[in-house]
Amino acid sequence: MPLQEHLTDPQAIWDELKAGNERFAAQQSKHPNDTVERRTILSEGQNPRAVVLACSDSRVPVELLFDVGLGDVFVIRTAGEIVGLSVLASLEYAVESLGCPLVIVMGHEFCGAVGAAMNAVNNGEVPGGFTRVLIERVSPSVMAANGEGKHSAEDVERIHVAQTVAQLFTLYPALKERLAQGTLGVIGARYRISDNKVETVVAHGVE
Repeated sequence: MPLQEHLTDPQAIWDELKAGNERFAAQQSKHPNDTVERRTILSEGQNPRAVVLACSDSRVPVELLFDVGLGDVFVIRTAGEIVGLSVLASLEYAVESLGCPLVIVMGHEFCGAVGAAMNAVNNGEVPGGFTRVLIERVSPSVMAANGEGKHSAEDVERIHVAQTVAQLFTLYPALKERLAQGTLGVIGARYRISDNKVETVVAHGVE
């Protein structure tokens, strides 16, 4: 089933996305909304039902792993799903202008940015160049995990997702307002490359 464009309820949208992931994990994807007719409709505008901030990792194809098609989700991707001004602007556009009722922050298993940040914090090996920015943005999650006595990459990946969601609430207060009104849901999730399933890390306004 394609993601239903008439849906405005965050829970219903999240339920459909989870069902799509179950199909993908079971190798039963339907590849909806991938037709010439669909492209013709989208030439007149877009109406995505969710905005997803995900890692840029090539092993995390957002539309495929949720089994959705063209125009179904608005995707923002940065290495380590880190947040910057361009990400916030893109998120605001998706929520305010496109009316996306669901925001998803999605990390993933075997994240290179998390691994590099762990190596920097725990072993003092900090890369140079622009990649240093990634380390600086992910390192607080590593330190938070260490403070909780959690030292596995899986733990840090989950904590980084939760901290990124919290960061969005702080930097973009309108999310909290819409959440309180019941018009928006916010999910922190983690995609497991090993079994193709998306697990929920934190949930606000949806289950």
